[in-house]
Amino acid sequence: MTKALDRLVDLLDLEPIEVNLFRGVSPRDSRPRVFGGQVAGQALVAAGRTVEAGPRVHSLHAYFLRPGDPAVPIVYEVDRIRDGRSFTTRRVVAIQHGEAIFNLAASFHGDEPGFEHSAPMPDVPPPESLPTPAAPPGADDRPIDVRPVAGGSRAWIRADGDLPADDPLLHACVVAYASDLTLLDTTLSRHGLSIGDHPGVMLASLDHAMWFHRPFRADDWLLYDQESPAAAGARGLARGSIFTRSGGLVVSVVQEGLVRPLR
Repeated sequence: MTKALDRLVDLLDLEPIEVNLFRGVSPRDSRPRVFGGQVAGQALVAAGRTVEAGPRVHSLHAYFLRPGDPAVPIVYEVDRIRDGRSFTTRRVVAIQHGEAIFNLAASFHGDEPGFEHSAPMPDVPPPESLPTPAAPPGADDRPIDVRPVAGGSRAWIRADGDLPADDPLLHACVVAYASDLTLLDTTLSRHGLSIGDHPGVMLASLDHAMWFHRPFRADDWLLYDQESPAAAGARGLARGSIFTRSGGLVVSVVQEGLVRPLR
């Protein structure tokens, strides 16, 4: 495991402070606000820590309510809404300075046999043939290896190191973290722009939803196929499909974000 991935795993290892209460911290970096993927990953950890072994997360729906303060710990309060025979539901509120900054609903389900089908994976070059973009000068190492595919909003992603094989919740939380890295950028790419070369745009996640269809490993290569079907009113909608290298659709993602031109 690389140092960057080790730091991410530590970041997702929340401190239990009371029944249904957990505390998380943010990395010491130059971000002016907490990264949305971090809060989503930590909230999912908090939810999963209150679920008995067996059921896996199959969906989450979240809202980003206020910017998070990276200098202050985040308290995650879990509401055990339902423990059913087939489905387990949790609601999590992330709190800073006495106010909610984020809320998440997550549902967990045990494996069952049933019908199966999957959308086809796009035909793209293998990840080994693609370079990893260099980090900006002074930036920390990245816990997620992201290799963009030329000619569209697609990228191969994986954790930059090995993760424990017997912790499916950790793999889901790492992918939840990674899913917020590039998705909203697709709202700008539809207009031939990127946040890197067009800083006059404010981007901020408003909500985030994920559906986990099949088991996967976050430390294996996954293709993240992203698109933006609509933007209006200073908001943009983006959606993504995450495939294993063998072509199985394992995760679907939808996000709406603020895409505000600065005047």
